[in-house]
Amino acid sequence: MADSLVIVESPAKAKTIGKYLGSKYIVKASMGHVRDLPKSQIGVEVENDFSPKYITIRGKGSVLKELKDASKKVKKIYLAADPDREGEAIAWHLAHVLDLDQTESCRVVFNEITKQAVKDAFKTPRKINMDLVNAQQARRILDRLVGYKVSPLLWKKIKKGMSFGRVQSVALKIILDRENEISEFTPEEYWTITAKLKTGDTAFEAKFHQFKGQKLELKSEDQVQDILKSIGDASFSVAEVKEKERLRHPAAPFTTSSLQQEAARKLNFRAAKTMSVAQQLYEGVDLGKEGTVGLITYMRTDSTRIAASAQEEAKEYILGKFGEAFAPETPRQYSKKAASAQDAHEAIRPTSALRDPESVKAFTSRDQYRLYKLVWERFMASQMSSAVLDTMSVDINAGEAVFRAVGSKIRFHGFMKVYVEGNDDGTTEDDKFLPPMQEGEALKVDEIEPKQHFTQPPPRYTEARLVKTLEELGIGRPSTYAPTLETIQKRGYVAIEEKKFMPTELGELLIEQTEQFFPEILNVEFTAHMEEDLDHVEEGSEDWVRVLGEFYESFEKRLRVAEEEMKEVEIEDEVSDELCEKCGKPMVYKLGRFGKFLACSGFPDCRNTKPIIKDIGVICPKCKEGHVVERRSKKGRIFYGCDKYPECDFVSWDKPSPKPCPNCGSLLVEKRKKQGGKLQCTACDFTEQIEDQDDDSIED
Repeated sequence: MADSLVIVESPAKAKTIGKYLGSKYIVKASMGHVRDLPKSQIGVEVENDFSPKYITIRGKGSVLKELKDASKKVKKIYLAADPDREGEAIAWHLAHVLDLDQTESCRVVFNEITKQAVKDAFKTPRKINMDLVNAQQARRILDRLVGYKVSPLLWKKIKKGMSFGRVQSVALKIILDRENEISEFTPEEYWTITAKLKTGDTAFEAKFHQFKGQKLELKSEDQVQDILKSIGDASFSVAEVKEKERLRHPAAPFTTSSLQQEAARKLNFRAAKTMSVAQQLYEGVDLGKEGTVGLITYMRTDSTRIAASAQEEAKEYILGKFGEAFAPETPRQYSKKAASAQDAHEAIRPTSALRDPESVKAFTSRDQYRLYKLVWERFMASQMSSAVLDTMSVDINAGEAVFRAVGSKIRFHGFMKVYVEGNDDGTTEDDKFLPPMQEGEALKVDEIEPKQHFTQPPPRYTEARLVKTLEELGIGRPSTYAPTLETIQKRGYVAIEEKKFMPTELGELLIEQTEQFFPEILNVEFTAHMEEDLDHVEEGSEDWVRVLGEFYESFEKRLRVAEEEMKEVEIEDEVSDELCEKCGKPMVYKLGRFGKFLACSGFPDCRNTKPIIKDIGVICPKCKEGHVVERRSKKGRIFYGCDKYPECDFVSWDKPSPKPCPNCGSLLVEKRKKQGGKLQCTACDFTEQIEDQDDDSIED
């Protein structure tokens, strides 16, 4: 008969741990938090040291009854929620509702869900860490005060249903500030001159570098023409050849932030999806004969630290698979990424380096496999030798001008044999060979190509770039990035176009109306400082009531001013030219989660809505009568279909091209990538390169 009850958050985690612990333990799930602040009221007694009023979460009554009944049948209760602030708070709430003695060691934590790690954790239970609990309470109460005090004001002054969150509003302001930078940006003209040269039969390119011994920025066509006239028929000859060796080091193993960024770049996962799939990998996957095993360590971490045992296992695999040259003499150590990093857990890594992705592929879903592969490869690469690149720089004389050619090649792949980190612009470091050349060697000129360019505004934020920015600025913490980005999208404050965040009119209005009255909350430095104070509460060096009191003193004053001085804004619907086909009243433009749509002005009597159709100028290739229009799926992903639907069911995820295939006359579609792309025939093997296309198909 069981003599101990173990409570975790999820059934999946309970199932995995139950198999490890055996029949002496009953393992049950609390299904997350069991108590929280009430939704119907603020639930915080400000005058009583910000005392929270917790109630049982709706629908959790049956869960609590089951846990209480189980607790009466055992001698010992262990609380094994996740090893972070949130998990500690869940354990504390459970201790309250189950009337546990909090002076006893009832808290069990593990960074990975493997048989050995779980058994070791139960050998050393500890007391509930009230510093962690108070840090979570302080964050929760702080967010509740901001949300429940400002949001009703926005409902009254602007629009019902609006919300104002402490971290989400800063993220929105960052997006809006970037949009303002883009709108105020003035493009500047510049030019390049490219010489297409040959040595023997080998062609290569060199870029204009200097004129009359000075580096020049080419700003106009006149300037370029003067240089071209000066070059005239001058011969091109090699002036100097520089060759050197360069080391390229592997990236650190994943933190929560870097995992979300890389999953967005390489897998097209949104932050919320990355965390959901990572949770599944952490809680356990059934590997057949091996049983249920947690495949990765805990995924909410800002640390790049790795356990010595994991490094030894990685080295064993590297030596066996690749040889001694690929394993560094001493294990790699990675420092904290930021001063704010808590270093409470290890980096995200596979629980066993010997469990390569192919060995688990048959037991995992497509998304689980792809994310596990990313984690495994990143970790293994982080423990491998640096890559060695040979770089070559050649200066070439052409009259009074100097051109420069730069190339590199990989001499030793090192960690690049396994993995290379992605980046936000989609570029890769491919080999760019230059042929051997000698000083004084004459070169053949095929073409000299001048080209006009214009400077580009800073790019809009992708999810990966925004997460990176929030981390660098100290806004939020690993567990907050995904819900923050989800919230501003669900509220309709931003829309995603071509994988990038764009503020909506509603989002702009929210920041415009609140910035004057709550500048501290929207101030990046202030918010980062508040995060540091919450970290100090977690460390036990700061009192959570004092932190809240210091914030609330100035916040309350600003709130009173805003209630008196904030002007009411009437948001009028923009009337379209279309009439409702159901009742005949004019259709108006409304703003939803995925942008604008048309709705009947007779609402609520008539609830007719329809999407705004965007004709892309292509005749439907199936019915030959309709036009192909841009549409959005229920998840916000853009696709293309015939405007005569449902009579014609043509549909395509890829954007059709107006021109037919020159080989067979069939439909061409755009295959989009971050850098360039191609037109591809749907019937034959014809392809044609295109430039400056973006993929807007981030997966939900």
